[in-house]
Amino acid sequence: MPHRHFCLLITLAMLVPVAQAADPSPADAKRLVRLVRQDCGSCHGLTLKGGLGSPLLPATLADKPAESLVAAILHGRPGTAMPPWRGLLTEQEAQWIVERLQAGFPQD
Repeated sequence: MPHRHFCLLITLAMLVPVAQAADPSPADAKRLVRLVRQDCGSCHGLTLKGGLGSPLLPATLADKPAESLVAAILHGRPGTAMPPWRGLLTEQEAQWIVERLQAGFPQD
């Protein structure tokens, strides 16, 4: 019986689409890229290869769930230098940033 429940959960999970962040306007995208490069880059390195904070490269983020990364951006990481960004970013903007970081952040 437990096996059937597990299979049902797996099947249902495959039917639920993964939510993706809506693309921001070109001006908002430019603002978000600048924020990541300057503000996040001040700790994570200007090339996002690490510094005080960990690297934010696709290879280093590959095993981390997007939801956890969005939560870390919005709520910070207590006991570390990672501040909460909820006051400056919406959940959709944080999700867009995570998607871009996991895919390879824009160079411009």
